[in-house]
Amino acid sequence: MWVQDYQCQLVPRMLRELRPDLRIGFFLHIPFPPVELFLQLPWRREVVEGLLGADLVGFHTPGGAANFRWLAHRLCGAGIDDGPIGLREAGGEVRHGGRTTHVGAFPISIDSAAFARRGADPATDARARELRTELGDPDTVLLGVDRLDYTKGIEVRLDAFGELLDTGRLDPASTVLVQVATPSRERVDAYRRTRERVERTVGRINGEHAGIGRPAVHYVHRSLPPDELAALYLAADVALVRPLRDGMNLVAKEYVATRPDDSGDLVLSEFTGAAEELTAARLVNPHDLDGVAAAIADAVDGAGSPDSRRRMAELSAQVAEHDVARWAQAFLAALG
Repeated sequence: MWVQDYQCQLVPRMLRELRPDLRIGFFLHIPFPPVELFLQLPWRREVVEGLLGADLVGFHTPGGAANFRWLAHRLCGAGIDDGPIGLREAGGEVRHGGRTTHVGAFPISIDSAAFARRGADPATDARARELRTELGDPDTVLLGVDRLDYTKGIEVRLDAFGELLDTGRLDPASTVLVQVATPSRERVDAYRRTRERVERTVGRINGEHAGIGRPAVHYVHRSLPPDELAALYLAADVALVRPLRDGMNLVAKEYVATRPDDSGDLVLSEFTGAAEELTAARLVNPHDLDGVAAAIADAVDGAGSPDSRRRMAELSAQVAEHDVARWAQAFLAALG
């Protein structure tokens, strides 16, 4: 049995009690919290004991696996090893209740070959060219693709772009930002307030910097079909992926995989799981507005340079090699 994600953290123990003969794996798709935050939870012990019902507990990053291992010792008195936890392996052990639970880091990925095929499709290329024409044929297209979620840092990204326009480091006549914000949990007040702030910021930037018929920010608040999204990836010179916190963030990998010629650039938050693997990206602290702005400006200035192509080639090779099939195979092999 392979149990998936945070809603089911109590399920492994329930399964174990019902069917002690099962081989049980659990994978967490969101970041596992730092120990100081996790210890604040009133039901912290129940969550850890629920996960300890599994034979293997997987996380995106070694840090998440190490946090869980230490908490099992702190909250449940479990015996643990203190060895390092690497990528794609069950590198840690937790001994509790007469059983051993293995923990490891298994960074999830995408169907890289499928994205590469779509990016190489002449129809995708033609649509990408149409999109650039529709955007006014700018010299540089920046792209953000996110769920409209307060963890994604969309507001800081917009503020950084606005600051670059305010100071003249970017010219709104030659640089545009496309922000796709997929609707998410809009009945929840926090998400509704996030949408209001984002749309207010988009309006302010366009009010101050847009020309007639030439908005500086093109804001799309809806889901896009895969073909249209692939064309956007291909049309964009720079992808801005900078959540405040994210378990992995597959948009970064999708952007890299879609581009067939090592062109483009990626500005990536260091607080994503993807940053553990995509080390050739321009890594930024998403809480540092000036640092984010500087990284965007550097990516625009370096577009098409040998250094940019070298880094994109390294990113492409990593994403192609470590695809979603390899993720599943590594986890199931460790579980077996």
